[in-house]
Amino acid sequence: MLGTAALHGARQAPLTLDVTDFATLPVTGSYTGGTGNPGSLARVNFMRPEPGTSGRIFVNDLNGPLYILDPKTHAFTTYLDFNGRDQAPGLFDRFTFASGFANGLITFQFDPDYLENGRFYTIHLEDVAVPGSLVPDKTSVPGLDLTGYTPTAPVTTPGRILREAVLIEWTDTNIADAVFEGTAREILRIQLNTQIHPTGDLILNPTARPGDADWRVLYIAAGDGGSGEQKSPDIRHNPQRLDTLVGKILRIIPELSEHTSTSTVSANGRYRIPNDNPFVKTAGAHGEIWAYGLRNPHRLTWDVDPARPSDNHLLAMVIGLHTWEAVDVIHKGANYGYSEREGNEQLLSTNLTGPLPADDRIPVLISDTVTHGTVTPTYPVLEYNHSQGFSIMGGFVYRGTQLPALRGKFLLGDILTGRLWYANYAEMLAADDGKAATVAPLHEVQLRWNDPNDTPDAGLATYPTMNPIVVAAYNARRHAAAPDATTPMPARADVRFGFDAQGEVYILSKVDGMIRAVTGASVATAGN
Repeated sequence: MLGTAALHGARQAPLTLDVTDFATLPVTGSYTGGTGNPGSLARVNFMRPEPGTSGRIFVNDLNGPLYILDPKTHAFTTYLDFNGRDQAPGLFDRFTFASGFANGLITFQFDPDYLENGRFYTIHLEDVAVPGSLVPDKTSVPGLDLTGYTPTAPVTTPGRILREAVLIEWTDTNIADAVFEGTAREILRIQLNTQIHPTGDLILNPTARPGDADWRVLYIAAGDGGSGEQKSPDIRHNPQRLDTLVGKILRIIPELSEHTSTSTVSANGRYRIPNDNPFVKTAGAHGEIWAYGLRNPHRLTWDVDPARPSDNHLLAMVIGLHTWEAVDVIHKGANYGYSEREGNEQLLSTNLTGPLPADDRIPVLISDTVTHGTVTPTYPVLEYNHSQGFSIMGGFVYRGTQLPALRGKFLLGDILTGRLWYANYAEMLAADDGKAATVAPLHEVQLRWNDPNDTPDAGLATYPTMNPIVVAAYNARRHAAAPDATTPMPARADVRFGFDAQGEVYILSKVDGMIRAVTGASVATAGN
């Protein structure tokens, strides 16, 4: 297979990361019973520093809370709680978190002018079959002003619909406070076919400045909602179809007063679409689309080389189906192949992969019946197959200062196995050459951790993956909280990356509800 051959590169000495327990999330999971992703203690998903000098860190739990984490005391304060399901006290009646892997309060992102305007954005999921209001219930947030709040009509997706992803703009009138007070505005609502692959991440170009075309322009990673693996032809091609928003990277201007001369107002009247988006002038296509043909681009990262700020790249970490996990460099208008391709191979109707056809072009689908020429897919710069892991957790280029051995390397990992690797970022960019077979090689990462609960204390120990670390912490926490619990631990580490304001790295794990700081990085040398 193309990818298997390309993955073999020069072996390098393993990189070792030292990890230290940093913060313990409140338990929100149903580890003592119930149906809500049983076993996980706290489904931590993102960790982002608040802009400015406050030092505060915002953390979301998929089960509903958006927390403020004090990095000095390691204490969590609930800033907003999205879970209003089944008489729960939070914001949204139709909030869905009880089944599926990525659901609930998915993500959040700060506006680049947050210090001046207090704005940030969130994505959460709602169950279309559940009764209740689409307007938030402010009971738990007395300072929330809902004057003029109205839901939007969902952007339609072909096929049966189970969920909707909802993008909301929040404006906090007092960002020094620990509880939200201000207004909210629904921007966009997207229909999803199944319980998997929602709208997974939000990012803004960190190099954009006022007056630039990308200033305050939001990029949205829209998963395919599980459509691309279905046998039914009426939804299998949704990631390819330009008349849908799923399986895409979207690019919009949330603020209606921004870029007024170089954009048009969206169909729902809540945001603007930049005129330089690639399909704005394509009849029948959604102008919001920046790139397409993606399965589940659930993590985005925007790398900027400090020495050359103009040399910056948007990358997506894409969860694969049965064969390949991938990292793509995102280009304007590019088609990444899914559901006709997975990784750098052809995706067959059986959902298995095979060699690329001699004529490596696929139709540009405007709809299920209208095409607009053909396109050669854009292929990953890095990938691993399912003999090595099963679900890419994310990745980033380290640009901090505390871990010199990691600087300039791209660190990534696998959700299920807890395995970590790194790639040389220069090799990844060199692999962005338009050739399917060219991918950067991966190199192993191991971990050192001192278990705070072992007796007697064994000190620092080395682990091949995050899994045994998560298992040890999970068992200690569950035994302390519910020694008679019988629900088994989930068979996945469920790890993610987080960052602080200095760009230093943390590893988040849902199963044990922990945040760990990466405090050291070293490469073995000859004789060690």
